[in-house]
Amino acid sequence: MPKNKGKGGKNIKRGKKEAEDDKREIIFKEDGQEYALVLRMCGNGRCEAKCIDGIMRMCHIRGKMHKKVWISAGDVILVGLRMDMDNDRKADIIHKYTPDEARFLKSCDELPRNLRLNEGIAGVFDEEDDIDCGQDYFEFDDDEIDRL
Repeated sequence: MPKNKGKGGKNIKRGKKEAEDDKREIIFKEDGQEYALVLRMCGNGRCEAKCIDGIMRMCHIRGKMHKKVWISAGDVILVGLRMDMDNDRKADIIHKYTPDEARFLKSCDELPRNLRLNEGIAGVFDEEDDIDCGQDYFEFDDDEIDRL
């Protein structure tokens, strides 16, 4: 067998991306775009996200970001809505915001104040939103709580 005389595998050939320490320009939403919070990853380049307008959408990671930008549950993303279809429950992920950028968007009132950042799946919204989600269905008297 011949000796390996190269400098490494596919990562060296692809070229390693240097860490970007300088600030990048923040992208704000335009027409046909919406901010969203990733709830869970579904696999095959798809994820389930809750948009700021309150609609749950199945989002697809576009090819430019695939295997280059890693998205996980709890990330704030910018999605492009699909207007040409009858179903408005699908979208494409355009941009992933860093935690610092997400805090900046929240301070600029682009994101709602009650949105919790960087907490993963648990605790997406504050308790104020839980009331709107049907808390009155789960109201118990003190006697019922004791029985449970």
